[in-house]
Amino acid sequence: MGVEQQRAGEFYVERDVLNELCLDELARRRTHSIRPPLKERVKDSLRCSVPKLKRSVLSFIPILSWLPRYSLRQDALGDLISGISIGIMHLPMGLAYALLASVPPVYGLYTAFYPVLMYCIFGTSKHISVGPFAVTSIMIGTTTERLAPNSNFMTLNGTNGTAVLDVVARDALRVQIAASTTLLSGIFLFLLGMIRFGFMVTFLSDPMVRAYMTGAGIHVVLSQLPSLFGIRTGRFTGPLSQVYLLIDICRHLPETNVAAVVVTLVALAVLITVKELNIYFEKKMPVPVPIELITIIGATLISYYCKLHNLYKVAVIGQIPKGLQPPRSPDVSMWGSIVGDAFVVGIVGYALNISLGKIFGQKHGYNVDSNQEMVALGLCNIVGGCFQCHAIAASPSRTLLQDSTGGKTQVVGLISSVLVLIFILQLGTLFEELPKAVLACIVLVNLKGLFMQFKDIPELWKSNKVDLLVWLVTLVCTILLNLDLGLGASIGFSMLTVIFRTQLPRYSILGHVPGTELYLDTDTYEEAKEIPGITIFRSSTTMYYTNAQLYLDALQEKSGIDIGMLLMKKKKRDTEEKRKVKKEKNKAKKEAKKQNGVNGCLPNNTVHPEDKGDEEKGSPDLKLNQTAIALVDQPINGQVNWAFEQQGNGFDQDSKTGIHDDDHITQTSSTGEEGEMGRTSVNNTHTIILDLSTTNFADTATVKTLKNIFLNYRKIDIDIFLTGCQVCVVEQLSSAGFFSESIPKSCLFTTIHDAVLHSLRLHGASDVPIIYEYALDLTCTTKM
Repeated sequence: MGVEQQRAGEFYVERDVLNELCLDELARRRTHSIRPPLKERVKDSLRCSVPKLKRSVLSFIPILSWLPRYSLRQDALGDLISGISIGIMHLPMGLAYALLASVPPVYGLYTAFYPVLMYCIFGTSKHISVGPFAVTSIMIGTTTERLAPNSNFMTLNGTNGTAVLDVVARDALRVQIAASTTLLSGIFLFLLGMIRFGFMVTFLSDPMVRAYMTGAGIHVVLSQLPSLFGIRTGRFTGPLSQVYLLIDICRHLPETNVAAVVVTLVALAVLITVKELNIYFEKKMPVPVPIELITIIGATLISYYCKLHNLYKVAVIGQIPKGLQPPRSPDVSMWGSIVGDAFVVGIVGYALNISLGKIFGQKHGYNVDSNQEMVALGLCNIVGGCFQCHAIAASPSRTLLQDSTGGKTQVVGLISSVLVLIFILQLGTLFEELPKAVLACIVLVNLKGLFMQFKDIPELWKSNKVDLLVWLVTLVCTILLNLDLGLGASIGFSMLTVIFRTQLPRYSILGHVPGTELYLDTDTYEEAKEIPGITIFRSSTTMYYTNAQLYLDALQEKSGIDIGMLLMKKKKRDTEEKRKVKKEKNKAKKEAKKQNGVNGCLPNNTVHPEDKGDEEKGSPDLKLNQTAIALVDQPINGQVNWAFEQQGNGFDQDSKTGIHDDDHITQTSSTGEEGEMGRTSVNNTHTIILDLSTTNFADTATVKTLKNIFLNYRKIDIDIFLTGCQVCVVEQLSSAGFFSESIPKSCLFTTIHDAVLHSLRLHGASDVPIIYEYALDLTCTTKM
């Protein structure tokens, strides 16, 4: 069909069959890399100029880039409303999450001030709200309680001999531990960000992160149950600590403080009701009702006037010092015992930041720099650690509030920090009578988003059961093994699933779709038919050292060629042939001796010339093992069917030709023996094509496996061709010495179609190329 006859949606291609060498010549493969050499790149990176210095400064301090372009008319009002809303939300959350970190509540307010200011300067996300968060707070609390348990601060009362807890000394040490852990985690993140290591968060899959957050939420709930019931329980660390805590809570339930339970129920009822109303009337209200702030104000007034602490023993948050604390140097001696906790806290906080940042960046059309986010969070924790803060992270609930109330830039954080500062300097002391049960209720109500992630289970069951398994294993590990060990075990299991997936790929035999150049899985597509004599094999994943042997086994299984058995038979047959040859030689020698005895012998002890011809004829069996292949074309319904005919020596051709069929060819050896070598393989395969289009690298095991495939299959006269190799794979094969005289580059083909055409020409169709079009529609003509 000519180009002028083509309709819309059709294309016509006519070209030569391309192997790797022809492709390099046609496409003019570059002999040198266009990338500058390493020496030049190093020089360029060390070279300093004013524009380069300006770019570096602006990328390291983003506020210098966006603040001069800040639009008061477009952004100021939305940022002001959002900043006030976030600041109001920071106050109760800061107080509540400080209890999770096992430090006095005022340090939660510090955490809502210093790090937030730092993020406004160095952060690249315009919409996330950083500050105290439940997950990072409970992780810090686990560390502080492990290193500073209550049992280390019990003293005997000199009057009655009872044990008394030294709360002041305990809290001072816990604050120091929390600050040191935060500072060290910040140093880790800052250094990793400076060396452009932001990609490491990609090893934390989304199901794993969500399950880890849910498991951390369960830790938070169990840690707040004693405050809700007004009881005191022991502190447990290490694996199964949450199980021991739950058992201890059940043991102390008879000691429940009824007044604390009443406060809990009232606070929960108010918080849940108003929050649900906020959701219901979200579109009708400009800003949600700040019910957390209203609740802590109302609970403080009720507690103060009803004297809940003095009369009913309801635990309150106690003294809140007025003003800011001076910076303190970290206790470096602690770093050896908190290094693992610090690293885990930093990575989890960064994972939360970058995941939320990218979600809202895509929503509003701007990029979030993963490396700069790591640097920014590291600086937030470094500065926060110097001012006795605990680790921060982005809060999903505050981030959603900031987005819904119209916040557009990092100015929201500046405004909220001003409100927190006012509260610290002037209003903090007014909330000393606030019951801890109310703060625990605020924490639990704000965990709704984490527990909604249980909906992932039915969704993952429908979409991907391996991800569901990762989700469930992560949840169980986080609950039972604690937060640090649970994260490590979850990452390890998640990586194992990737390895297992490469160990269990889908191996396919491809068939040709008539009228196209497409080759599809014969098990999936009915119209995909195998080409007689050619086996096309594909793996759904790359071949490397962990699955190379599995690849080889699957090739033998799918092709139906047991290479080990055939090689063994070939070796046995060769041995028998050598024995026959030797026997014939011995027989010839005996005959020669007999002739010498009768007729005498020629010089040099040779037989008569007329006997030499008999020796050259050899055994008739050897002649019978030699098989000639002739191409036979049988038109069937206007199509040509390819088949191979074996011609025996001295046999009737009508009785010994191949048996022709539309889908396959049965070859018969003139010896009548199945399993003969050469072109008489059990399934008549003369070519195997390996589709390596899914391979993205070639390690040593891959090279060795491919070499063995070429070597072994050629011993039984089966050609091997490779197709679809990416450039990087070809370069790696070349570097590994894969190509040689026995394995030339010409065995690599651009597409499966090229390899099939070459194989058919090689095995009998070179003199009638037009037959390809009739036989299998294998010309490079495609109609779509």
